[in-house]
Amino acid sequence: MSTRKAHEDSLWSCAWAKNERDGSENIVTGGVDDLVKIWKWTSGEKLELRHTLEGHQLGVVSVDINPQGTMAASSSLDSHIRLWDVEAGKQIKTVDAGPVDAWTISFSPDSRFLATGSQTGKINLFGVDSGKKESSLDTRGKFTLSIAYSPDGKYIACGAIDGIINIFDMTTGKLLHTLEGHAMPIRGLCFSPDSQLLVTASDDSHIKIYDVQHANLAGTLSGHGSWVLNVAFSPDNTHFVSCSSDKTVKVWDAGSRQCVHTFLDHTDQVWCAKYNSTGTKIVSVSEDRAVHIYDSPA
Repeated sequence: MSTRKAHEDSLWSCAWAKNERDGSENIVTGGVDDLVKIWKWTSGEKLELRHTLEGHQLGVVSVDINPQGTMAASSSLDSHIRLWDVEAGKQIKTVDAGPVDAWTISFSPDSRFLATGSQTGKINLFGVDSGKKESSLDTRGKFTLSIAYSPDGKYIACGAIDGIINIFDMTTGKLLHTLEGHAMPIRGLCFSPDSQLLVTASDDSHIKIYDVQHANLAGTLSGHGSWVLNVAFSPDNTHFVSCSSDKTVKVWDAGSRQCVHTFLDHTDQVWCAKYNSTGTKIVSVSEDRAVHIYDSPA
């Protein structure tokens, strides 16, 4: 299933969540055309455009949906973060994050905060209700390109432009681990659903798996022919998906660390791929302006 011209320009980000209120499955996409779009994944396995959300002045870098599936967030090159009501397709609020202080955004598991990385290496935490910066964590490093909360809410991991990964303990706000396995930008990272593993994607064409507690490197996966742009774990903890500048989307077995399937549908670099809430489907978005939906390989 695919929507070829989903946006007027390259697609940089996507998210998929089930709305707890009405049970609907929604996909949010963000593009270089300054637009955020909300799509409904129907029971007939079709993608229907529900809302086109305007307001950003420059390209949309990152989108996320809160765990309840009711609220979407988007960050843009215009330095603003916007919060949207998924059902109504209306803007709830806008947050001025300050120049180049909002790149990848991520909702906290309890939906109370939005974390985002900045060009100065800081992680800023914005209150969803207040719309204000509540706190910040300092990596003392370079531009933070990627960010992820652990599902149990205990950790935040972030990846920088120089390949350094930092893991913070959220109960103390202290830096727990610094991982130096990659020497090139980290454009994507994610925790496993049990919060035990961290998977990292880098421009060095490799994916690495770390044991979060001990910061041990548990595996290095190669298979992509170019930059790995994003990674996402399946909800059942068994597989994860990666996407790359080599135009492919790959599914990996988390246990054996083997690639079990490669999707070759995109015609340009694939910036983002995510699972649905049950792990049965995968969505991917690309520079080619298309949105593809796949069946997860068993």
